[in-house]
Amino acid sequence: MVPRGQADSPRPTLRDVAERAGVSVSTASLVYSGKGPVATSTAERVRAAAAELGFAGPNPLASSLRQGRSGAIGVLVEGRLRMAFRDPFAIAVLDGLAEVLEEVPTGMLLIGQSTKDPESVVPQLAPLALDAVVFSLCGPGEHPAVEHLAARGIPMFSTGVPNDRRITQVRIDERAAGAAVAAHVHELGHRRVAHVAMPMLATSAAGRVPDAEVHPKDAYVPSVGRLLGFRDVFGTDAPAVQTGDGSSVEGGLIAGRALLDVPEHERPTAVVAQSDVIAAGVILAAEELGLRVPEDLSVTGFDGVDLPWLPHRLTTMDQHGREKGRTLGTLVRRRLDGRRPRSVTQPVDLRVGTTTAPLP
Repeated sequence: MVPRGQADSPRPTLRDVAERAGVSVSTASLVYSGKGPVATSTAERVRAAAAELGFAGPNPLASSLRQGRSGAIGVLVEGRLRMAFRDPFAIAVLDGLAEVLEEVPTGMLLIGQSTKDPESVVPQLAPLALDAVVFSLCGPGEHPAVEHLAARGIPMFSTGVPNDRRITQVRIDERAAGAAVAAHVHELGHRRVAHVAMPMLATSAAGRVPDAEVHPKDAYVPSVGRLLGFRDVFGTDAPAVQTGDGSSVEGGLIAGRALLDVPEHERPTAVVAQSDVIAAGVILAAEELGLRVPEDLSVTGFDGVDLPWLPHRLTTMDQHGREKGRTLGTLVRRRLDGRRPRSVTQPVDLRVGTTTAPLP
């Protein structure tokens, strides 16, 4: 039996809560608004009734607009917003999403969320009137906002995570894509190869990836899936490190120094990175140490973004960020039109550049 308040069921109203608690609608409203005196015992009875019915609070849309839409799509961005705007892949996805939403028309409301306190995003969402919510970037496999949004009947969309049947996804096969990049490096003759990953978990620390953080059941999570694909080719003994700040040039630079500033016989001849900006950081680290790319070190990325400031054309797995964003926008638009769009698995393409070469 599906509890009331789920996305496919009628959402319980404040009147339902008031009737269950045995109070007037106005009293129940005062409990949620905090604008009037209500006895503690009465307030507790109202909240208990709300919990039983799966009522997450008054619908902000109903409070502001009795008919129609709010005209806003919430876009949840993991971590600080400034980090998202430093990631060219994130920008490409948001750009494609915005292109389609402008045609609806509707606007995007960007909402940053703390990686240290993920629960804090729920109070941010509670007062917002939203037509839909998009989880736009790489993040954890589970998210505290999902239950809140489902209880309010707000449609949810994602680029693969969080993984929940109530979310319409635009995903790629992370493990297969990771294996394809690794296979390219293997075919070039490289056997001493290292991997630089995004954090496996929101709580992961920079450094070597602990085996306890890598679970095959989490292959849909980009960081986990891409590492599993790499290990499908090079095995579990190949060194793998993770950044401490997601996808960034700085994270790649630190990881690159750690992997490359070692005796030559220990140094990898190739590094497979989980994003293009991480790969760029690895290349900068190599150049600091006097290594040539690709003569002394082959480097691959992932995403397929343009980095005009980098004097190399990266070998990368192109996941077509702008098109991914447009596909997300199309699914949102269909949902707003009253249809039930299905999840999409998007193809990716290996793009060979100038940063990989056969092992000498």
